Amino acid sequence: MLKDSRSSKIFAGAVAAALTLAAFASLALAAAEQTRESYVAAVEPICKTNVKANERFLGGVEKEVKQGKLKLAGTQVAKANAAGKKAVTQIKAVPMPAADATKLTKWIGYLEREQKLLGEISTALKANKKARVQSLRVQLTHNGTLANDEVLGFEFHYCHIETGKLG
Repeated sequence: MLKDSRSSKIFAGAVAAALTLAAFASLALAAAEQTRESYVAAVEPICKTNVKANERFLGGVEKEVKQGKLKLAGTQVAKANAAGKKAVTQIKAVPMPAADATKLTKWIGYLEREQKLLGEISTALKANKKARVQSLRVQLTHNGTLANDEVLGFEFHYCHIETGKLG
């Protein structure tokens, strides 16, 4: 009886190990099969959702800043930043085509930097530091240009950063 129990445990462990290996193999195969086109198709809806959130949250920010409503503008930028962070997390979860992994990893780094800068802009607005906001906006625009340049060949529509806008 003891022998059967031990054999059952060994068998169950072997089955669990085989299933784990199969799961990792299928994930690796999915990543290997990912093409540039399928990657774009997977991330564009994520970017579209984020663009729509940015339009909603950032639509009146310029006007609010001009009217001196900096705390309100800072709150709106913080909301856009939260939505952007969520989008970047979702994009990072999409398997990359092996041939484009280096380029996409760099692009995602720019997306993360964009969120960091938006967070700093929000903080500066709430602290009534207009000069700091202007400096950060220049950095945000430059970062967006670098991000776009990194993925020019992907022909993104929604994942293309509009560098002239705050979001």
